[in-house]
Amino acid sequence: MSRYERWNAILELLAQEGRLTVERAAESLDVSTATIRRDFDQLAQQQMLMRTRGGAVAQSVSYDLPLRYKTARHAGEKQRIAEAATELVPPGAIVGMNGGTTTSEVARALAIRADPEIGFTIVTNALNIAAELTVRRHVKIVLTGGVARPQSYELIGPLAAPVLERVTLDVAFLGVDAIDVEGGAFAHHEGEASVNNLLISRAAEVVVVADASKVGRRAFARICSLDAVGTLITDESLSDEAAARFTDAGIKVIRV
Repeated sequence: MSRYERWNAILELLAQEGRLTVERAAESLDVSTATIRRDFDQLAQQQMLMRTRGGAVAQSVSYDLPLRYKTARHAGEKQRIAEAATELVPPGAIVGMNGGTTTSEVARALAIRADPEIGFTIVTNALNIAAELTVRRHVKIVLTGGVARPQSYELIGPLAAPVLERVTLDVAFLGVDAIDVEGGAFAHHEGEASVNNLLISRAAEVVVVADASKVGRRAFARICSLDAVGTLITDESLSDEAAARFTDAGIKVIRV
């Protein structure tokens, strides 16, 4: 288990129980108490939990929203995709991301791996990402306006435009419901697709993050054509043939 996976597991346990002892965490994750103590100290430095005598407590109730996202399918694949995504973010970058299970993992991974002395900025329309990361001192959160969509925690509608039209992004991570070589990237909801299109239009680089179950499919509302995308990060179960179709279309494919 990598440090990122271990930290994620610790935060999940805290979300479920509210309070966690060093011994309980060590037993649950099958690691030494010394390792857990170091993890607790490092997570506390990033304001991801509060250290107590012999354990830790959850930093805030904002963990409730990400916990719903942790029940998603293909969780392991999404975490590996998130780790690969962090490699594309330089220190101090301005990062855009929409809502979704995979982008939530990307946000979480960035918060853990970023240099606390430099930090970075996230521009998002996802309420859960903003709620989880706003307590991190090294992360500047810019949240769009809009009407909240309960199914995805995304803000949609014309009120998002005034913010997005006034920012510039180094990289945008786009979570999708489907992506296809001929059709491009898709969402199930037209309101999400519209805001997501505006978000990626502000970015110098667009990276789609999607597990292989979403590749080669189409959904109701198109976010963008494939030529708006530079990189696709997906999991290793994507076939060589399917990956080659995207590569032939000029897309860099990273399988993890």
